[in-house]
Amino acid sequence: MNIFVLKLILAPIIIGSASLAGRRWGPAVSGWIVGMPLTSGPVIFFVALSHSSAFAANAALGVLSGGLSLVAYALTYSWLAVKFRWQIAITGSLLVFATSTTILQNFTFPLLPVFFMVATAIVLGLLFMPNDTVAKEGEAKPGKWDIPIRILIGTSFILLLTGIAPLIGSRLTGLLTTIPLYVTILAVFAHRHQGPAAAAHVLRGLLYGMFAFTGFFIVLSLLIEKTSLAVSFGAAVLTALVIQGSSLMILNLLHRK
Repeated sequence: MNIFVLKLILAPIIIGSASLAGRRWGPAVSGWIVGMPLTSGPVIFFVALSHSSAFAANAALGVLSGGLSLVAYALTYSWLAVKFRWQIAITGSLLVFATSTTILQNFTFPLLPVFFMVATAIVLGLLFMPNDTVAKEGEAKPGKWDIPIRILIGTSFILLLTGIAPLIGSRLTGLLTTIPLYVTILAVFAHRHQGPAAAAHVLRGLLYGMFAFTGFFIVLSLLIEKTSLAVSFGAAVLTALVIQGSSLMILNLLHRK
């Protein structure tokens, strides 16, 4: 019961704070924020509290592997959005994500090769993203229920995934934490109101944010079986914040050009 209450308290705080920050600084920053392990980090934390450190370590490796599916998703949506409406873009990108996740479920790679694969995929994803000017006119604001709905969806997802983790296993738990809940909402909203370039803008921000995601899980995977949860998660969070700060500087420099 204590863990359940902790989930109900921490999840809304994390998700709500990130959503407010994204609303304050725009769609690219929104994508950049949701690239961080805002749901995957809490999921693995609660899994570690409820299960063995080995189970949590394997789940963290699954999350890291799921980064490959996220990159594939981002590229697919961005390029489909160039020629098609958001309904087709989201359907195609989620199918690619699901296919990639299914394939990854059947293969297990060592930690360091997965880390380099994901980091390389992020760099290639940034290089091959479509690039166009985002329309400034007619920009719409989110509704008043936008953030409460995100909090409800995110908290429900964390509760569901941590609850079924013993049934589906550690690896699939990790892979499923990368389901692109928030970035899908952001990308579709941007696509509908500002066009395909705005959606690509959000997804490019996601990829920049994923450097912190990758750093978080490589550090966590290396430490979680060797140290306490406080040390391993603390070091992972610190690593993610340092990387995230660096990626934000790069993102700001690119936007000034």
